Amino acid sequence: MDYIQLTELYEKLESTSKRLEKTIILAEFLKNCPKKDVDKIMLLVQGIVFPKSDDRKIGVASKLIVKALNIASGITTDDIEKTWKKTGDLGLTSEELIKKKRQHTLFSQDLTVDKVFSNIQKLATIEGLGSTDVKLKTIAELLTSAKPKEAKYITRTVLEDLRVGLGEGTLRDAIAIAYYERHGGKVDLESKDPSFGGGSELVKIRDSIQEAYDVTNDYAIVAQMIIDDDINILQTLELNTQKPVKVMLAQKAKNVSEAFETVGRPAAIEYKYDGFRMLIGKHGDKVTIHTRRLENVSAQFPEVVKLIRENITTESCIIDGEAVGYNPQTKKYVPFQNISQRIKRKYDIEQMAKDVPVELNIFDIIYYDGKSTIKETFSERRKLIEKIIKEKPFHIRLAQQVITDNDNDAEKFYKKSLDAGNEGVMFKNINAPYKPGSRVGTWIKLKPVMETLDVVIVAAEWGEGKRTGWLTSYTVAIYDEDTDNYLEIGKFGTGIKEKKGEEDLNDENIVSFNELTEALKPYIITEKGREVTIKPNIVVELKFEEIQKSPSYSSGYALRFPRLVRIRMDRRPDESSTLNQVEGFYKEQY
Repeated sequence: MDYIQLTELYEKLESTSKRLEKTIILAEFLKNCPKKDVDKIMLLVQGIVFPKSDDRKIGVASKLIVKALNIASGITTDDIEKTWKKTGDLGLTSEELIKKKRQHTLFSQDLTVDKVFSNIQKLATIEGLGSTDVKLKTIAELLTSAKPKEAKYITRTVLEDLRVGLGEGTLRDAIAIAYYERHGGKVDLESKDPSFGGGSELVKIRDSIQEAYDVTNDYAIVAQMIIDDDINILQTLELNTQKPVKVMLAQKAKNVSEAFETVGRPAAIEYKYDGFRMLIGKHGDKVTIHTRRLENVSAQFPEVVKLIRENITTESCIIDGEAVGYNPQTKKYVPFQNISQRIKRKYDIEQMAKDVPVELNIFDIIYYDGKSTIKETFSERRKLIEKIIKEKPFHIRLAQQVITDNDNDAEKFYKKSLDAGNEGVMFKNINAPYKPGSRVGTWIKLKPVMETLDVVIVAAEWGEGKRTGWLTSYTVAIYDEDTDNYLEIGKFGTGIKEKKGEEDLNDENIVSFNELTEALKPYIITEKGREVTIKPNIVVELKFEEIQKSPSYSSGYALRFPRLVRIRMDRRPDESSTLNQVEGFYKEQY
């Protein structure tokens, strides 16, 4: 398939913010897509060339794109940067400059999806001496042959900033419709029926696709398998102990009675640990630890790997749990930040493990002895964990739990959890299945402090005076699940220290401007004067006094007196607070 055809799809998707329209546009494209290209298309429309669970990253900075544009267009880097400052988008800059291209090469050729995909994938594997030059030539080769629109989307894909707004639900529904129509079905696109007029058959197809995605975390695999085959082939897909899936998420409740009302009575109530969420796969002696961001952190937690090998008796499993740091002298739990620093560390791991050891608290299992347990009830899954774990206090244990239908008993357990240094408790429906990546009403968290949001930093300003060299005045956004976009909800600049004093060094909750700046720098997309645009990646927790209606921000809301609580390195950007949640909080205020 020619890449220009994919470019035309991007243009159509970018032209609308309506989820239904995006679904129809993508479904129509997939319906006529050659099978050999389906998997690559499904990755590229998400702005990626590797599945989200893949550790490989493209890792190309904007400045390398500028140099590649210089080679491809013959325009000086100074002029390229002037245009970039004017457009504020390196993709649009590429489009504009390729239109003005001053030189023509005999070696340019029409680009195919295969060529673009393989060149961009190659960028992640180029290492060693001279790797920057090889990457430069690889990008320049594409831009030299690219038409203006193609250059725009090649640039955005390399920078992992595609901006066509496809959420997971849209991808799922588009695959379902394309499959249904390729196999003789007819969809009524004007129908207000959630099955698009396809009836129960299309609903079954959509549910099968969702279940397959739950175990693979990869729509490319799912679409490629079924597009010209029987939908039942998806039943052959299984969880893999060495590959991550998304963890199940929880909603919030204001009090015990509301939590019971949501999950039902009786409920399993468990400690809510202020720790590091881990999805751990075991197959024989092979143990792999993934974060909720799908990052492999096995090397950063060697003691957890050892605990699993020695204390989990089954040959294969995938367990869900929380590693909680504790003070080795007092045996009291310590805040999440005390162990979160390990995530990006490559050195001094053993010393960090001695200074702040962790206790692994296991609360769920989604794969046991070669079979998925996702559809089993929570009670049955808990029994399986009890069967395979050898508990050792302050090393590995089952999450502490009571099962009750009584408000007073629940309140006592809640207080006991807080007294132990935990965040609160989790209420769980004892008959519910495990839903990867979902924030359904079968898990509810109850914490004493409700007025916080997890938001993503999407812009900032370079400071002046004594704050020169630091990013300040951070613009934050929430996640819109329908459009896969991040909607601005305000700015914050308080709760951050200019520099850490001696008394602050051991307090991981205290964040300095320098620390936050260094965390954000790799994700800067554009700079315009003092203002910078930042790729949504760093999640922070903010407390605030009130949510207000506001026409100034794209979410339609603003936070009154927001203040930084902590950086959430364990959160993916699409796990930040959603527009639906903010709307709910706003209504609750009144």
